[in-house]
Amino acid sequence: MVDTADTAGALVAHSPDLRRGTITLAATPIGNASDGSRRLRRGLEQADLIAAEDTRRLRALAQRLDVEPHGRIIALHEHNERDRAPELLEAARAGRRVLVVSDAGMPSVSDPGYRLVQAAVSARVPVTVAPGPSAVLTALALSGLASDRFCFEGFLPRKPGERRRALESLATQERTMIFLESPRRVHDSLTAMAEVLGDGRPAALCRELTKTHEEVRRAPLAELARSTADGVLGEVVLVVAGAEPVTAGPQDAAREALALAGTGMRLKAAAAQAAGKAGLRPNEVYRAALELRETTA
Repeated sequence: MVDTADTAGALVAHSPDLRRGTITLAATPIGNASDGSRRLRRGLEQADLIAAEDTRRLRALAQRLDVEPHGRIIALHEHNERDRAPELLEAARAGRRVLVVSDAGMPSVSDPGYRLVQAAVSARVPVTVAPGPSAVLTALALSGLASDRFCFEGFLPRKPGERRRALESLATQERTMIFLESPRRVHDSLTAMAEVLGDGRPAALCRELTKTHEEVRRAPLAELARSTADGVLGEVVLVVAGAEPVTAGPQDAAREALALAGTGMRLKAAAAQAAGKAGLRPNEVYRAALELRETTA
């Protein structure tokens, strides 16, 4: 059965107003306050209950946006999200307008909000989004790297051994990869990336996005590692090109076809299956399998 709880009221046409009885996740500016949307402004004004990652930052943002929150403001961060969720769900059930914001960007994307949404889905409490700025997508767009397929990996582990193992698991990842990183650890992370993923792997270091000192450095990993030896300042997003796809040759596919044939499958069918997986022509793999069988007989 399709869960339709999240779509309640979705047909309200183009209104910036918050929906009663709904939890709204609102994206906040990642640097430039001018990126605050009309829906965010209206949400801050209208919400009966605002859950903010940092209440002081939320009040400072509201001041920059020239809006005055009238609802109650509570803290919702990684350490209390699970305990706070029931209060937010109950407020929405009571018909109140609930707004959730993080310090910057979209709640639940490497920020509090994920557990709350899980709880809301389980309780069939409507959830919607007021979209807006995202450091992840901004960095991807500016990187100049392929954006048709990408993955977000968040922060790498702090310990060198764990970080290396995490990178080794991504060494053959063909999608563009996006990481968040502390300016204090960015040099160590780039050095490890160059060692594991390859010195020449194209990458981009995006710093202070949408802010006055925005900077994007596009270079191979080894060069970026060298350029950060003395440290960097500000918030950092790293974008790294995916691995070049490995093209399987007919010999590899032929070996797989012979292995399948050894289980009782007809060689022609086995060759077609192996060819499909490798992106090769079935006849080419079939002929290679026949030749390989003859030479190993």
